[in-house]
Amino acid sequence: MASVERPKLPEREHLLPRGHTIASVSDKISSIVLARQLKYGWVLGLMVSFVLVMGLFFAIGCLFARGIGIWGVNVPVAWGFAIVNFVWWIGIGHAGTLISAILLLLRQEWRTSINRFAEAMTLIAVACAGLFPILHLGRPQYFYWLAPYPSTMGVWPQFRSPLIWDFFAVSTYATVSLLFWYIGLIPDLATLRDRAKRPFAQIAYGFLAMGWRGSARHWRRYQDAYLLMAALATPLVVSVHSVVSFDFAVAIVPGWHSTVFPPYFVAGAIYSGFAMVLTIAIPLRAAYGLRDFITDRHLENMAKVMLASGLVVAYGYATETFTAWYSGHEPEWFSIVNRATGPYAFFYWLLLLSNIAIPQLLWFQTTRRNVYALFAMALVINLGMWLERFVIVVVSLHRDYLPSSWGMYVPTRWDWFTFLGTIGLFTALMFLFIRLLPVISIFEMREMVEQSQDESHVDHA
Repeated sequence: MASVERPKLPEREHLLPRGHTIASVSDKISSIVLARQLKYGWVLGLMVSFVLVMGLFFAIGCLFARGIGIWGVNVPVAWGFAIVNFVWWIGIGHAGTLISAILLLLRQEWRTSINRFAEAMTLIAVACAGLFPILHLGRPQYFYWLAPYPSTMGVWPQFRSPLIWDFFAVSTYATVSLLFWYIGLIPDLATLRDRAKRPFAQIAYGFLAMGWRGSARHWRRYQDAYLLMAALATPLVVSVHSVVSFDFAVAIVPGWHSTVFPPYFVAGAIYSGFAMVLTIAIPLRAAYGLRDFITDRHLENMAKVMLASGLVVAYGYATETFTAWYSGHEPEWFSIVNRATGPYAFFYWLLLLSNIAIPQLLWFQTTRRNVYALFAMALVINLGMWLERFVIVVVSLHRDYLPSSWGMYVPTRWDWFTFLGTIGLFTALMFLFIRLLPVISIFEMREMVEQSQDESHVDHA
């Protein structure tokens, strides 16, 4: 009987973990969590992150005691680092949902090796972002006034305020992302439960696995729930950062009042999010020997997505500049000229260098396949996207319609302590996630190995 040949895509061959069986995949990934001995690099990284977190707590304590006057915000620049960092962290949180939900619905298998820690990155980044609007309120103890709870005082949210839109958009995004992440973890939690040797670990993972036995009924319900959550999360990728962009677009401030902001912000979020995924993936695979799972092809695919979203961001810059010039509206055109020639011109040109000029090297395959170049470029893009938010927020506010109301914004040490503290919080939670939960989806990698073995048996038949 003639054998039936199944054409195997060369793309898929580079994504498969070579030399691994189903058992070895489980051993390799679960050993990172269940190993008794801690890596010195992990301990050192957690200690440094912990120091930064203590700095964050100290800065927040001083903020509560003395008020937001300790920040550099003033009358013309009422929004400073708090809103800049809020938008930056929310943008970083978009890549996890994009990788998990949209690529799952599109059946892109290269998401398998990176979706788990990208989802964790999303949740941690959203948590860091959520701190800043609350701290910026001035009276953060009353943040619950943003929710339409049954109030006997008759104090209700102002639904025409973008701050309320942010509250509902970000809270919805965080809730759906958390459920999506947890549902995907359940089969792997059962694997850790069955392989754990210590009683506490067995109880903890068993409790979180919710009685998972791997039966056909469990798998059917799991797949239905996972696809449903992916379908719910997909529109949130577009809606959340579009709502965040309305914080600026609905205002009449020159430099903000632009209809290009929603798609422009979404593209920027994907851009910075994938840059952060690369920033995490490259050291992670080197530290734990995961090059068989997170291959060079995975990194190259992420670089291609980053290049595409970067071109959309560059188009947004060009559209914003052209619209300001073509409209003939003098304040709008002045805001563009002020960015390029004003007191903050250095930061504007640095963001163009970081977000447009340097990433053009990704057109070359040698750059996309050079791990060190990709890591350096990811750091540059993260810096550039933070500078973009700084330019949008600060540079647009510091020179308004009236020259008599112009002023400068200079961040204080408390601004820096708070920002660096959230970076420490992000890295600390990522270190804990790496130690306590599987960084790569065990069951999805086993499925890929099983499918490749089945195809090889058919080819040899």
